[in-house]
Amino acid sequence: MFTSNIGRLSFFLYSLGLAVAETVVIVVCIVSTIGFQGLINSGPGPARQGMAGAVLIASLIFVVLRGNLASRRTRDANGRRWILWAYVALSTVYALLQAGVLLVVKFDDPESIPGGLNLLGLSIFGLWCAILWAKSVAGSNIDELTDVFEFDGPLPASTRTARTAVPAPRAAASAARVPPAPQPFGRPCPAGFGKRGI
Repeated sequence: MFTSNIGRLSFFLYSLGLAVAETVVIVVCIVSTIGFQGLINSGPGPARQGMAGAVLIASLIFVVLRGNLASRRTRDANGRRWILWAYVALSTVYALLQAGVLLVVKFDDPESIPGGLNLLGLSIFGLWCAILWAKSVAGSNIDELTDVFEFDGPLPASTRTARTAVPAPRAAASAARVPPAPQPFGRPCPAGFGKRGI
């Protein structure tokens, strides 16, 4: 399940589900540690360390899950590996910075929230779009198709062996062909019924 290739629609739906699940888990981490009221009223420092640590661990788990999805989608589309690794690396940095912002942010001072986090988020979204829109390679989802349709017997021979077997009958047919009779020099004979050419 976690190693098969996935297409565009599956990657989009799985990514959407992970984003919703990550948001819910982060909210649960905040509520179960100091609560939203405690987060707003507390100052930056040791009072928020437990909450920031829980958010960081949860975010890193979701980075691993998103990296698995992106890896499967990249393999399905035969995409560029540097896009995948950049996506995973920037997602990891984003998770670290997100936990750090929750640790030091002052809610009465909007300027304490760094704007670079939004720029990093846009970069990650751009890489995600590149992974999503990559064109799938033909025949890369054969394992998924055989799992879905559950063939009873053994699978037929691969298309490569079928392709190599096709030219043999063609070669035999071309060898059995009789070459056309040679034509005499000069004007060609008139075709059709009636008088024959001299």
